[in-house]
Amino acid sequence: MTTIKKLDFIEYQKCSRKTAVYPDIGNNLYYPALGLAGETGEVMNKIKKIMRDKIDIEDSNIKEMIESELGDILWYISNLATELNLSLDDIARKNLDKLMDRKKRGKIHGSGDNR
Repeated sequence: MTTIKKLDFIEYQKCSRKTAVYPDIGNNLYYPALGLAGETGEVMNKIKKIMRDKIDIEDSNIKEMIESELGDILWYISNLATELNLSLDDIARKNLDKLMDRKKRGKIHGSGDNR
C-alpha cells in the first residue's frame, strides 16, 4: 500500500522511476516499450477470457486482476516517457486537449491521427 496520500502524474512518474531496475536505464527505451506491449497483451488476454467464458466481472476477481495489469501498464508508460524525457502530465494534458478539440469539431469518431 502506498503512503502517498495525493498522487498526480508528476508524482507518479517520479515515484515509479525509483522502482525502475533494468539494463542501461536512462538510455533504454526498448525495455519499457516491450514491457508495455507485454502487459497490454495480459490485459487483452483477461478480457478475452471474460468474453469466452462469459465471466461476470462483478462476481469474480478478474476486475482486480485487470486493475493490477493496468497499473503495470501505467508503470511502463511512465518509464518509457521518462526514457524519452517526456512528462506524463504533459502527455495527459495534450491528449485531452486533442480529444476535446476533436469533440468540439465533431471529429471524435473516425480514424486517423490528424482529424
